[in-house]
Amino acid sequence: MTHGTTIVVVTVAAGRHDHLAAQIRGLASSSLAPAEHIVVAMGDKKIAAVVGEKTGTGANTDGSDTHGTDGLTRVVHTDVTGPSLPLAHARNLGARTAFSRGADLVVFLDVDCIPGTDMLARYADAASRPQHRRTLLCGPVTYLPPNPSGWTPTELRAHTDPHPARPNPSDGVVETGSNYDLFWSLSFAVTPDTWDDIGGFFPGYSGYGGEDTDFAATAHAAGIGLRWVGGAHAYHQHHPVSSPPLEHLDDIVRNSAVFHRRWNRWPMEGWLSEFENRGLITRTSSGDIRRTGEQPYP
Repeated sequence: MTHGTTIVVVTVAAGRHDHLAAQIRGLASSSLAPAEHIVVAMGDKKIAAVVGEKTGTGANTDGSDTHGTDGLTRVVHTDVTGPSLPLAHARNLGARTAFSRGADLVVFLDVDCIPGTDMLARYADAASRPQHRRTLLCGPVTYLPPNPSGWTPTELRAHTDPHPARPNPSDGVVETGSNYDLFWSLSFAVTPDTWDDIGGFFPGYSGYGGEDTDFAATAHAAGIGLRWVGGAHAYHQHHPVSSPPLEHLDDIVRNSAVFHRRWNRWPMEGWLSEFENRGLITRTSSGDIRRTGEQPYP
């Protein structure tokens, strides 16, 4: 299946232009080329220039698209109507576009991630095995240090050190997983049938946090397997972060309320506990959660 698979990479983006450019360079070095790279631009008209676009067609409405001069990249535009990015909606739009264009395997890759040289090949190899087709295919992720001069494939290989919280099988080995809370949406692959069985990302989430945990929980409930794909390395480019992510507090609180209503448990437990310890939020076992001094989220 490796050489006959139509692989489409889907990336959602708003800002992070340098990261996107590095990702595009990484895909150009892939040992197995994707058929297409779909970038869903969330209210960011400058994405077209980042990928070296030709003249666009209707560049600011859902579903309209333009083509990159590299012959690989297609930019699909979606509006942002509120203060939070529509990440769940944008990923669903990217998937619909990919499958409508004949993708046998869609690889989701966050905008700040560079694919390893063999990432797509390892995902395709795993998807070719019947026991792995109705599964979420997940690869290891290395968090990179700062490097203003950029990364070559050789440098990426030398810095490979996957996050220790998740499995890291040997190259070419596919392990069965059972802890769906370890799923991260920043690098994973699905077939069309698997996507249809899951139903995509729940659109009730907006902004940062919760939508990928919900996606994995939905997959688990639907009987979709979880697989860890050795050698399908992605490399997360450095950018400043805060812990806990106070800049995303409102998104996290709102999305946590959505998740609790759907699954009767809290996502992002570590962050919510830290917010509570700092006196920033209040939550109850019944599912009420609020910024301190405010009304619960509906």
